[in-house]
Amino acid sequence: MTVTLKEELKKILHEGIVIPAHPLALTGNRQLDEEKQRALTNYYLSSGAGGAAVGVHTTQFEIREAGLYERVLALAAEEIKNRESGRPFIKIAGICGPASQAAKEAETAVKLGYDLGLLSLGGLNEKTEEELLFHVKEIASILPVFGFYLQPSVGGRILSYSFWREFAEIPNVMAVKMAPFNRYQTLDVARAVCESSRRDEIALYTGNDDSIVFDLLTTFQFIVNGRPVRKTISGGLLGQWAVWTGKAVQLLEKIKKYKQNQDRFPSELTELAWQLTDANAAIFDAANSFKGCIPGIHEVLRLQGLLDGIWCLDLEETLSPGQKEEIRRIMAAYPHLADEVQKREQAEAD
Repeated sequence: MTVTLKEELKKILHEGIVIPAHPLALTGNRQLDEEKQRALTNYYLSSGAGGAAVGVHTTQFEIREAGLYERVLALAAEEIKNRESGRPFIKIAGICGPASQAAKEAETAVKLGYDLGLLSLGGLNEKTEEELLFHVKEIASILPVFGFYLQPSVGGRILSYSFWREFAEIPNVMAVKMAPFNRYQTLDVARAVCESSRRDEIALYTGNDDSIVFDLLTTFQFIVNGRPVRKTISGGLLGQWAVWTGKAVQLLEKIKKYKQNQDRFPSELTELAWQLTDANAAIFDAANSFKGCIPGIHEVLRLQGLLDGIWCLDLEETLSPGQKEEIRRIMAAYPHLADEVQKREQAEAD
């Protein structure tokens, strides 16, 4: 039987929420640190996030080879259940790989009570767009799908407007994370959704960590059958929001208030926009083609007191030369972007 998204969760998804991409906490010998993993989930809950995406790129795809996929998803689900407070919290499971793997992961997510599957099409570059659409339909027959346009520089591929137009018509597709890091390709997704018959069923979310504020301020308008159709980017599902999550929640609320009233543009948002992009460039290691992206997130969480180290399952995955200094630079330059969570002594940061 196909799982569908609860109406209350649809409502908050369209209203717009902060969804951090959940990292993986490891010990110094690169074993799962269950205590820190639970603490991270609780940090996102306490920060006011509206959901979390687990088993995604930021959680490290290698959890699958290490046999940790189900355990990591289960830990997050357990903590969310333990902290139930009447406020809805959307659980999103990362799903990837060929058909057999993706279906198994979708079934695992359903078993653990996840609400949506963030479906990555990375690694399927040999497939035609028609084959990819069939793949999406198969997963959507198991649980609701959160689509994902991944930038080519980290394993994604360019997909046509026609692909997204057909994608938007698939029943049980409930949202799309637009993360091509490209204005033209982001526009393809937005127009495809607006021109589909399911436009009101699908929420648009930014995954463009290089343009968070401007994406969230955007309202698209297209003429469809002679009539204007308007649609906003509701919220974000972002690796950047794995850190400083409390401030991300405040930022989204400020943007939502402006979009509701639009009487006076808060000029500080344009300043915050480029500051956040500068910070993201350091954390994600944009200067080195994002090689240090996950360790960069870990380093910020370490300085927040939420992780003990920056260890990854891949022994070669670490900070790039100069990245640590760049992270120190942006933390000193933009302290107002950061949460004050168990902040370590400045001497350790230096």
